[in-house]
Amino acid sequence: MVEELMGAVAAVGAGGLVYLASAARVVKQYERGVVFRLGRLHGEVRRPGFNLVVPGVDRLRKVNLQIVTMPVPAQEGITRDNVTVRVDAVVYFKVVDPAAAIVNVEDYRFAVSQMAQTSLRSIIGKSELDDLLSNREKLNQGLELMIDSPAVEWGVTIDRVEIKDVSLPDTMKRSMARQAEADRERRARLINADAEYQASKKLAQAAHQMADTPSALQLRLLQTVMAVAAEKNSTLVLPIPVELLRFLERGHQEGGHQEGAHQEGAHQEGSRPAPAPVEHPVDTTEQAIDELRRAVEQ
Repeated sequence: MVEELMGAVAAVGAGGLVYLASAARVVKQYERGVVFRLGRLHGEVRRPGFNLVVPGVDRLRKVNLQIVTMPVPAQEGITRDNVTVRVDAVVYFKVVDPAAAIVNVEDYRFAVSQMAQTSLRSIIGKSELDDLLSNREKLNQGLELMIDSPAVEWGVTIDRVEIKDVSLPDTMKRSMARQAEADRERRARLINADAEYQASKKLAQAAHQMADTPSALQLRLLQTVMAVAAEKNSTLVLPIPVELLRFLERGHQEGGHQEGAHQEGAHQEGSRPAPAPVEHPVDTTEQAIDELRRAVEQ
């Protein structure tokens, strides 16, 4: 009798252990459990930890609440300015309502993927090429809103959407490279022209200053000679300023006027004997002018 009782207790204990093993469910910290009893949603969402269900009657489905990173396949489309591009993106989303994610949509991952592809094609058709290349933040926000609107009913929220890469045809790449090169060249020419304009103004001011002070031109000439001689060249080219020739010509003209005045005074005196011929500085000036002109012509 005792042995039969002990056997019955052992059988009941073994059955209880089997039942407990089949009814026990463990939900992880980043998961939530949704219980269906005879095909109908039963009770609240199960929290993380140890949970019990009725074997054969209840069915527990676990839903991951972690942020899912889903790459969107590259989509080819035509922009608003008629340029063919291929754009790929990445979507970050997570489940916020496990019951809705299981009941309202068959496969929420596949649904989010298809919605992301459709929205990406729509964004490509509404945008211009410059927006896709330089104004991605605004496009990311618009793409996020387009995907998030239907995803709310699926118990899913879109964390963010980012456009990863924009592939252009080779012909368009070459055209953009030529455009950028032409723009750089235009800016370089404008900068060079502005520098020439500023330099011409400074040179004009320097010319006026040297015209008021002729000795400044001679000092500048000596500085140039010293700068060239400092390089220890075997050949020294000495430039002759035109202002020096003009200075000598003015001296020659003034000397001629003085000589004419002396001759008129001699005619008026008449009786006075003519003075002995003396070498005049004008002769040496004329010789210097002739030598400088010959040197310039050579």
